[in-house]
Amino acid sequence: MRLSDLSPKSGKKPSIEVRRFAGTAEHREKIAHVRVAHLTDLHFGRVTPAKIQHEAIDLTNAEKPDLVVITGDLVCHSHLYLDQLVETLSRIEAPTLAVLGNHDHWSGADEVSRALHRAGVELLRNENTTITVRGERLQIVGLDDAYTAHADRERAVKGLSSALPSLALSHIAEEADWLWQAGIPLVLSGHTHAGQVTLARLNELALGMIAGHRYVHGLYGSRLRIAGGPRGAVYVGAGIGASVVPLRIGERGRREVAIFDLGRDAPTHDEHHAEQAALPGKKPAPDLFEKRKQQVDQKMWKRELREARAYLKVLKRTGKAPES
Repeated sequence: MRLSDLSPKSGKKPSIEVRRFAGTAEHREKIAHVRVAHLTDLHFGRVTPAKIQHEAIDLTNAEKPDLVVITGDLVCHSHLYLDQLVETLSRIEAPTLAVLGNHDHWSGADEVSRALHRAGVELLRNENTTITVRGERLQIVGLDDAYTAHADRERAVKGLSSALPSLALSHIAEEADWLWQAGIPLVLSGHTHAGQVTLARLNELALGMIAGHRYVHGLYGSRLRIAGGPRGAVYVGAGIGASVVPLRIGERGRREVAIFDLGRDAPTHDEHHAEQAALPGKKPAPDLFEKRKQQVDQKMWKRELREARAYLKVLKRTGKAPES
């Protein structure tokens, strides 16, 4: 029995749901079968217990994916838990690629980047790469975080081949509207945590009508080529961790690992839910991105100031510089 199955003794569901989906029409034309496991919003830190992080990796490995992708917010509010991140992500048994989210930039993008390198995870920051799995070539586009104004769309898709299948990673799902125009049929994303409370569609009220997101949780758009319809699909993962409180209420708000079977020979299975229409959403105010970018700069300045003070404190006490 897989970890994703119900326990026959307790009858309780595990704390993390495994949700399954097929790929797009383009993937069926160009790939025999590639299995992709999608993780997002791990938020290593005090709010999310280490056992939850380990369960997520165990579930992922049990699905035997060809590729694992992580769509941002690997940390919570600091980089104090980077050793835990490295230890946990090092246990993934498949090639792994990631992009950054807003919390990664707030907490220190360079430190998160170095930790991912130590864990054997390839980080894509406004770039793309071509991987080969099962003899199949697949282009992966990694867009840096759009929430904090670090996304560079043109740079991310530069050099893409229309002859090869592609998949994009973006912490912010609304970037899919542009990525579809660049010929990418499927975008995986995160950021919203599905709202965490999904009773009576409260998540759509809070994140859709108030925060202005067009995509809150799950599968949106179309995986088929339909004249006049969406030019692609986007999946917004519910995530593993939390940044404030670990509250998860409602079936859609459960922590999740999403599995995408891309290709014409992919196994058939019942999907968790059908494709949904986008919410109305609303565009951010023109000056909002500049404010968010300033927040990142301010947080970086405060970190550097704290580190400098700690350095001087040790130097004053011992007469020598602290070991790095």
